[in-house]
Amino acid sequence: MKMTKIVPIAMTALLVGSTAVANTTFATNDVPSEQEQVQPIFIKVAGTIESVEKRGNVSYYSIKEGENINTLAVTADTLVYDNTGKKVELKKGDKVIAHTYANKPMILIYPPQYSPEVVIVETEEMGTASVGTFDSNLLDANLSLKLNVSEEMELSSLSGKEVKVSDLAEKNLLVFYTVTTRSIPAQTSPHKVVVLDQKDTDQEIETSPVIEEIIAKDFYEVNGIKMVPLRQLAEELGYKVESTGKGAILSKGAKTYTITRGEKSYGYNKALRYFEMAPALLEPEKTYVPVQFIQELIN
Repeated sequence: MKMTKIVPIAMTALLVGSTAVANTTFATNDVPSEQEQVQPIFIKVAGTIESVEKRGNVSYYSIKEGENINTLAVTADTLVYDNTGKKVELKKGDKVIAHTYANKPMILIYPPQYSPEVVIVETEEMGTASVGTFDSNLLDANLSLKLNVSEEMELSSLSGKEVKVSDLAEKNLLVFYTVTTRSIPAQTSPHKVVVLDQKDTDQEIETSPVIEEIIAKDFYEVNGIKMVPLRQLAEELGYKVESTGKGAILSKGAKTYTITRGEKSYGYNKALRYFEMAPALLEPEKTYVPVQFIQELIN
């Protein structure tokens, strides 16, 4: 049996988030100029809920702001809070702001339809909710917002995993706060932070003895995540695997996956999903993926 192979991979800072904070008055060199700013990871749409339609496990909320009409497709996995950090249920008449990954594919229909990760209900109570991607210094340059965190604030994660202050760097975060400094970037001490990570995937894979043997004999541990050989496992599960030079296309029946090495996002039919860690070429001509992806192929 092959011994566990440990491969360190340097974590790179994610792209910065969307939205902006209150006006500020002092300039520093911490925030890139307008020309240097990059495409935000999150986009947001706002409006007042005018109607609700439930179909299956999805609730469709029609929202309107001025002449702009959008639809929000909300599931049980969508985080819904008010601006103070309380969990709430959406209802007609609520003023909401929805945050969605910018690179999610959209259905070509009118009005535009979004499948948001987070929906915030705006109330009269004091409080602000922001969604963004914070670097190793807990700065989101597009938000022009830097976090000053403490052990006392409330921490949680989308996956349900325990979160520590040291886990917040280079993560997508939902932060709740009341006041900011008037510096650039603005600084705040949030009272609540939610890490927008993947659902818990550290579960046993229910599969055949052959799959279990392949995983047991051939895997790497990268930053605590088990990486397993994509082609060998996918073909064992009956998938056709075609190399693209930068990754692979997996197909079986009506299911098609498009995977690119070095990218956390991957295509599933016409949708976009995300790995916990990007696929990597850990051996010559051999792509490895997080082990939880194999459970998805099985399902």
